[in-house]
Amino acid sequence: MEYRIEYRIEDLAHRSGATVRTIRAYQDRGLLPKPERRGRSNVYGEAHLTRLRQIADLLDRGYTLASIKELLEAWDAGRGLGGVLGLVAEVNGPWTDEKADRITRAELDAAFGGTPDERAVEEAIELGVLERVPGRDDEFLVPSPQELAVAAELYAAGVPLLAIAGHLRELRGQVEHIAHRFLEFTTEHVFARYLEHRPPTDADAAEAATLVRRLRPLAQQTVDAELARAMRTFATRHLQQHLAPEASLPQDVESRAVPLPADTIRAVHRLVGPENASAFIAAAAEREVRARTLDALASHHRKSREVDQIP
Repeated sequence: MEYRIEYRIEDLAHRSGATVRTIRAYQDRGLLPKPERRGRSNVYGEAHLTRLRQIADLLDRGYTLASIKELLEAWDAGRGLGGVLGLVAEVNGPWTDEKADRITRAELDAAFGGTPDERAVEEAIELGVLERVPGRDDEFLVPSPQELAVAAELYAAGVPLLAIAGHLRELRGQVEHIAHRFLEFTTEHVFARYLEHRPPTDADAAEAATLVRRLRPLAQQTVDAELARAMRTFATRHLQQHLAPEASLPQDVESRAVPLPADTIRAVHRLVGPENASAFIAAAAEREVRARTLDALASHHRKSREVDQIP
């Protein structure tokens, strides 16, 4: 005689880690099968526990409840989840060979001049350069040791910590734009055919996961090559300007004083220091001009595509 494990809803909640209220909400949404009715009681089985664990795993991977419902319906229809979960695991996996490390507070202070700076540490935590270790006030997790090493080198070269943080924020925004465009590009030209079905078939998801594995290094390789080209071009130009006998602005560049609110100036001084204020304001203005140029180009491209699609 086969022994069948049965749970009351309270026992199921305890075993799964979900609350009773959550389990009932999942039932109402159709994510969880209805329990078996025994007299006045509802009885749950191992299938319910397995389903709750599947839902929790998919939530951890970033899926919404609506998407999870589609995936589970596909699973129940016999289409399988293996390929889809493999694709999710491939995308969520590490996109670099770099390994996270740990650093003590004493080592951190020594790397940045030996003087504790609580504001700089909080800034690094907010940026994700450092992460707190639960239960350890004197130790931090370093997701990217290379990034922290670059910051230490810049500080040793004389760049203020808050200026380094401001530079990282600016750089991160630009890199995120590049990543977004690369994903749009590859989705349009490579992955669109695998995403026609919602959710994709098991075979399509498995093939897409293989492609992600192959294409993953291309983004970094492209950025590395283009950054090297740009640095060579601009560094050479920059050096020529500073080594000229009489360094001056090009004739076609007009220098003009622009009044700024006193509160803005004070905020910039607090952020990067008075000695870096002019460079920071100029860089911020240049960044805004570039961003608007990119937005204009993207808008023009979208409008062109819309016109092309008009029958």
